[in-house]
Order: sequence, then C-alpha cells, then structure tokens
Amino acid sequence: MKNSAHNLDVSDIDNAIQMLNKYTTEPSIKPLIPILEALKQDLYNESLLAQLADIWRNLGIFQGTVLTYVPYFYTLIPDDIFGDEE
Repeated sequence: MKNSAHNLDVSDIDNAIQMLNKYTTEPSIKPLIPILEALKQDLYNESLLAQLADIWRNLGIFQGTVLTYVPYFYTLIPDDIFGDEE
C-alpha cells in the first residue's frame, strides 16, 4: 500500500462525510463514515487507510454513487482505487 496520507486534507474528509450523509442512503456506503471520521483525527493511520480501501473495494456499483457526490474520493484511497494493480 502506498503512503498517500500527504494527499489527505481534513477539510476534504469533512466535506466527504457531509456529502455522503446528505445524499446517500445506501447501507453499504454508511461504513465509510466512521472510518472517515477517525481519519480526521489521525491522517497517517495505516490501519484506517487500509480499512477505507477495503470498504471502498467492496462497494461494487455503489462506488459510482460515492464518486457522484464526492468526486475527489479517489484521492483518499492510499493505492489503486479499483484494485487493478498488484
């Protein structure tokens, strides 16, 4: 996993949380919220970044929903957002 914590910004994370809470109702998206909340407190936590990436990859078609309301979400994922690279 690449360390992309330098790309993380608390205001972007806070905005992502607000947008997801406001515009999404899909239950599979909701687990992103507590991880994002925790990342606001600790941007460099590798465990949280790994959890975020895992939840993201398991969203399936709902990745599109997230990107619709938070188009920069891909910058929050520490490596290949679609899991294509090994």
